[in-house]
Amino acid sequence: MTLQIIPWNVDPEIFRIGSFAVRWYGLLFASGFVFGYYIMKKIFVNEGLGENTLDRLTVYVAIGTIVGARLGHCFFYEPAYYLAHPGEILKVWHGGLASHGAAIGILIALWFFVRKERKPYMWSIDRLVIVVALAGALIRLGNLMNSEIYGVETTLPWGFVFLRNGENAPKHPTQIYEALAYLATFVILLRIYWNKKGKQRTGLLFGLFLIFVFAFRFFVEYVKEDQVAFESAMKLNMGQILSIPFVVAGIVILIWSLRKPVPAARK
Repeated sequence: MTLQIIPWNVDPEIFRIGSFAVRWYGLLFASGFVFGYYIMKKIFVNEGLGENTLDRLTVYVAIGTIVGARLGHCFFYEPAYYLAHPGEILKVWHGGLASHGAAIGILIALWFFVRKERKPYMWSIDRLVIVVALAGALIRLGNLMNSEIYGVETTLPWGFVFLRNGENAPKHPTQIYEALAYLATFVILLRIYWNKKGKQRTGLLFGLFLIFVFAFRFFVEYVKEDQVAFESAMKLNMGQILSIPFVVAGIVILIWSLRKPVPAARK
């Protein structure tokens, strides 16, 4: 097989006006919320729920995602630096978001949401994870546009040379691997939801989401470069260590779900 490396030198900025710049990452991040809102609106209509409830849910999830992702990066990957410079935590525009932190942030935000709205927690998370999977795919494409979070050297014919970072060897485009995995998860979960007309077993979608997303994240880390220096001395890197509890939780939730009766079909 002939090596067909792919030179990658995309400008992360779409355009700039003075000090104001629109970046691909920000656009794709925001698109996750836009597309997610549209899909959740369809789901809420199917469930007979009002748009005002969805608007409030979107606010909770947006806050949980951003705060959780930022704190996750700061305290999972660079705790010493951010504890010594706490003011830097607020500078999100400097970069540094962690998907595991975002997951925790969303779960906590949803807990506050259901307490206020008096909705079942598992009912809410079963539907929310459908669009979270899609948002994850878009965010990974944003990482690709930023030429960040890529893999180790590869001889595979689709290796990317990230020229903007001064690379001269092809690397695994792990952003694309993850984006495709999360997109597939989105399609599977959405199809299950609509095939069952929203009457799937409680916890089924949440359990499958945790297993699919974080099991893939665990394995893709084997071909991904370490994000911080201390990971080089670890048998499992931070991304893998953080993924294990989510996978275990997904298995437990899936077993619990399959033991529950199937909800009655809507007449």
